Amino acid sequence: MKTIRRLIHREALGAVTFVTVGFLALFFFFDLVDELRWVGRAGEDGYQLSHALLFVVLSIPSHLYELLPITVLIGTIFVMARLAQSSEFTIMRTSGMGPWRALRTLLTLGGVFVLLTFAVGDYLAPLTDRTAQLIKVRYLGRLTAGATGAWLKERQEDHSFAVNVRALTPNGGMLDVRIFEFDEKGRLASQTRAASGQFGTDGSWTLEKVQRSHFEQQSEKNEARVEHLESPSLQWPTKISADMVAASLLKPDRMATLDLFQFIRHLNANGQSAQKYEIEFWRKVFYPLSCLVMVVLALPFAYLHFRSGGIAGYVFGGVMAGISFFLLNNVFGYAGNLQNWSPWLTAAAPGLIYSLLSLAAFGWLVLRR
Repeated sequence: MKTIRRLIHREALGAVTFVTVGFLALFFFFDLVDELRWVGRAGEDGYQLSHALLFVVLSIPSHLYELLPITVLIGTIFVMARLAQSSEFTIMRTSGMGPWRALRTLLTLGGVFVLLTFAVGDYLAPLTDRTAQLIKVRYLGRLTAGATGAWLKERQEDHSFAVNVRALTPNGGMLDVRIFEFDEKGRLASQTRAASGQFGTDGSWTLEKVQRSHFEQQSEKNEARVEHLESPSLQWPTKISADMVAASLLKPDRMATLDLFQFIRHLNANGQSAQKYEIEFWRKVFYPLSCLVMVVLALPFAYLHFRSGGIAGYVFGGVMAGISFFLLNNVFGYAGNLQNWSPWLTAAAPGLIYSLLSLAAFGWLVLRR
């Protein structure tokens, strides 16, 4: 039985590797074509073809993380269908490989892909994505999100602060920083604007070219007074770190699970909506487990009877099933964010649906035969 397990694992690993390399090559080509539009825009010393190639190469781990469940499904379906077509799986069944033993064999293989997917998505992909973004920032100019940049909120004693950072510079600084301070009654207490800023090591920001407006409410006369100050530099104490600002500018799916968790805690502590980040956190938790769902979904193909040359149709069906799972995962993410669904249920629902479908198909085929 150990020999049979090794055979299935070796064939499945080879097929999954082949399919994964093929998909990565396709994405590499499309990404490179897309990056060519930026080449030469910043002059001879700016973004060149070598930088575009490096950026695309550093984007490969992110694509690998997204593709692994789909390629696991396609590769495993191909192997199981080919074993059924050549009657090898029938011989394995007569040698003592029952349905549950076959299921355990594939689940063991799926567990390996779960660990691989988690390692790539939580350690390798965030690191390479950040490096790729820094390359682009260095040679193209700045890292920003949308028209207004990153918005964050912080509470200090009885005052709250709304902070806006328009963009990050190649050296890790900030551009166009705005800080709005509100008192305990929710009234605007001060407004600070700085042309640039740097993250300090002592938990403070060093703001440069500062313009500050301080609003004072005189309760006796019911009058408001405004003081305008200008300063070449200003130290602003805060717990908002560089990682938090970068997290607001980067997509949540590009962050590590621990970074997402810490960022969610910061948002909740300061009364900000964290629904989108909570859904992405639970998706990061459940997404590697989808590899187990995919190998279970592939197992029923070993119990089908194939005509000569009919295996291509089943592999195509596997491709469509993998794409539908990917689309359903995204649809649930968007719908859960709009409808304010439970984050963990929103992230787990696609995997649960496909698990029930695959187990139902497996049970039906086994009982029928």
